[in-house]
Amino acid sequence: MGCAPSIHVSQSGVIYCRDSDESNSPHQTTTISQGTAATLHGLFIKSDAAETIPSVITYQSRHARNNSHRDRKENSGGHVRIEAETQTSNASVKVSSTEECVGPMRLTQEPIQVLLVFAKEDSQSDAFWWACDRAGFRCNIARTPESAVECFLDKHHEIIVIDGRHSRYIEPEAVCRLIRATTPSENTVILAIVPQKAADQDEPSVLPLLCAGFSRRFVENSSVSACYNELIQIEHGEVRCQFKLRACNSVFTALENCQEAVEITSEDHIIQYVNPAFERMMGYHKGELMGKELTEFPKSDKNRADLLDTINTCINKGKEWQGIYFARKKTGDSIQQHVKITPVIGQGGKIRHFVAVKRPHIDNNNQLHKFNKEERCSGEHSQSECHSQRHRDRRKDSIESRSLSSRGSDASSLQNRRYSSVARIHSMTIEAPITKVINIINAAQESSPVTVAEALDRVLEILRTTELYSPQLASKEDDPHTNDLVGGLMNDGLRRLSGNEYVFCKNMSQSQLAIPVTLNDVPPSIAEMLNDEECWEFNILELEAATHKRPLTYLGLKIFTSFGVCDFLNCSEATLRSWLQLMESSYHSSNSYHNSTHAADVLHATAYFLRKERVKGSLDQLDEVAALIAATVHDVDHPGRTNSFLCNAGSELAILYNDTAVLESHHAALAFQLTVRDSKSNIFKNTDRNQFRTLRQAIIDMVLATEMTRHFEHVSKFVNSINKPMAAIEETSTSSMNSDCEGQANIRNSPENRLLIKRMLIKCADVANPCRPLELCIEWAGRISEEYFAQTDEEKRQGLPVVMPVFDRNTCSVPKSQISFIDYFITDMFDAWDAFATLPGLMEHLSENYKYWKGLDEMKCKSLRPPPPS
Repeated sequence: MGCAPSIHVSQSGVIYCRDSDESNSPHQTTTISQGTAATLHGLFIKSDAAETIPSVITYQSRHARNNSHRDRKENSGGHVRIEAETQTSNASVKVSSTEECVGPMRLTQEPIQVLLVFAKEDSQSDAFWWACDRAGFRCNIARTPESAVECFLDKHHEIIVIDGRHSRYIEPEAVCRLIRATTPSENTVILAIVPQKAADQDEPSVLPLLCAGFSRRFVENSSVSACYNELIQIEHGEVRCQFKLRACNSVFTALENCQEAVEITSEDHIIQYVNPAFERMMGYHKGELMGKELTEFPKSDKNRADLLDTINTCINKGKEWQGIYFARKKTGDSIQQHVKITPVIGQGGKIRHFVAVKRPHIDNNNQLHKFNKEERCSGEHSQSECHSQRHRDRRKDSIESRSLSSRGSDASSLQNRRYSSVARIHSMTIEAPITKVINIINAAQESSPVTVAEALDRVLEILRTTELYSPQLASKEDDPHTNDLVGGLMNDGLRRLSGNEYVFCKNMSQSQLAIPVTLNDVPPSIAEMLNDEECWEFNILELEAATHKRPLTYLGLKIFTSFGVCDFLNCSEATLRSWLQLMESSYHSSNSYHNSTHAADVLHATAYFLRKERVKGSLDQLDEVAALIAATVHDVDHPGRTNSFLCNAGSELAILYNDTAVLESHHAALAFQLTVRDSKSNIFKNTDRNQFRTLRQAIIDMVLATEMTRHFEHVSKFVNSINKPMAAIEETSTSSMNSDCEGQANIRNSPENRLLIKRMLIKCADVANPCRPLELCIEWAGRISEEYFAQTDEEKRQGLPVVMPVFDRNTCSVPKSQISFIDYFITDMFDAWDAFATLPGLMEHLSENYKYWKGLDEMKCKSLRPPPPS
């Protein structure tokens, strides 16, 4: 409390004084280890110690400082200097740790520590002091070489600043050598302060300073800004590099203790490093290997003649190689190894190193036992597990035999049980189909010529990716609309297309239109519209207007009745009506696109597809009912924002569903929650349990299929499993027409392919807008665009990542976005669906709509319609 500094005297006679916030001194915390009398910024302290100046002054950054400028008087002469306080009073940085990355390794760097070695206080020492304060660095001051070394060994500073202007007080080169003689100084940056030279004097050489151990020099300058800039440059340059180099010690520790042999060579195949496991495996000492070329060591004659050429061709292209290789040990024996060689790309994008990881490839019990003997340390017990030759041939490199050892004899029975369990896991024959394919290719590579082996390498690269069905789309004429749309849709949750500005042409409000008790009670005008619902050109927007934004209930009653849903589910029409009302009320009428009208539109398309002859012949009634229900609920409670928006905003739904298919999972889950909540609207209440489970699974699968991240997977599977086999039967069948139809029916009606058909059906229904008549296509494009523009506006307001930046309502081109969407997503999917379901009318609309958008784009028109003639 108050303005007086607090003074603490320890038993050793060391006095610590902390200035109050009103103190004029830049040194907040002072440690005086020597001296009977010392004057420090006007504070006189007397003790019984020897009369010398303070040897170490400790400073800790101030987190809160008055905003006013404070005058500080120099002890010698009483001159007023306000430069440091003026420049730093409002710029103090809070001390905090920062994160750095060294490759995949994440490191936390504590605040930088600086040691100032100045024999006496002057404007230069104060400038560095205040510069440390501004930068948020922790700072110490040492007055003597001995105290400097003592303080450094205690704190391990990242930066040391040594005053080299007055050699009669401190010999800078001697101090630097003292510090460099200590182990921690290996990663410390030492800066020499040198005096300014007259303009007519030659610039002195820095070599003596560098030879003494200095990292760089700083020409005397008492400006706080100059000192601050120097410290910041050092932090972002040498300090960060040294910090990362220190982290490499942990990596080398891991390598030294790794049980797999590791060999690192230069781009010229000169050995730069081997670990102890390599020495044990090959019988060489690292001194016999380092600095020598690989070609200097004898090779085993058990490898095929062109294997080395194959390996070098692969790794010199920057590709990883792995396989079986015979190496010759120092004793002359050959050892079969599983080798993985990885090129390391360095400066200039060139290969700078090759890292080879090797472990013995066990081909018989004798070799395994022999290797275990070499690996076994004193007092260790070894045991091994080995597969039969047949099992090894099948599994190849995917499952390796392992040597399992127990260290020490304590709790040996527990460890043996554990190792036995691990061994059984490694001997399991469980394999995924893709693993079998990779193993077959690996086996084929061993006996293939170089060109074939290289081609198979490329095949393996493709097969090992996790996105087998996601195409690698190149930019089309660097069109940002195409890149943004395609990239956005292929990220989790972004789906459907976008358009341009949209202003509703109809001002429709929710009115109290009476919902019919039965289908017979539908108002005549609406009933007349519903007479055309089996036609693809059915205008859902007119029904929306007539029903005051409640088309789903009316259209649902008509379609569900025509498909006999109530009879199948054994529920009343009143229950169905209540359920449809419940689902429709759960859609957001405020959404311009994802509202109940979109659900009704998808339901209409689904019913239209289900009535096509080949689709109808492929699915049973349960499939049809599941498809109609899935279409009805597929976007229920949609918030009008994409999955990516919800994930970026950290919404409750994104957290609940782990950022994966967030909305689709929510739609399916909520639909069932709402349905079973009230008996009056539970259409499943009279359904058999087994039938309900089958129906529920089919509905969930179809709703999840509308998520676009797996779009190409669904389409590719449909084409390869259904389109192509059916086309092959048509082309090659020489038997009767009846057997031809029978073969195609067998393909369509398998459970796996029926699943693909249902997924394809709802996917096409969900994004069928480009295949609708032109006026409907334009209207839907406007609606989705407004929803996307509103999302972009909100992302900017909330400071969230803008998922699709080109969808700015002021700059977006609807023709370009429509063209991109049709090109990349719609055309191939509907070509495949048309080949199966025969949809000539839709394909004609798609072609006409595409020409319409192309025409607008060629006119450089960005809006939904061409400008009126002038």
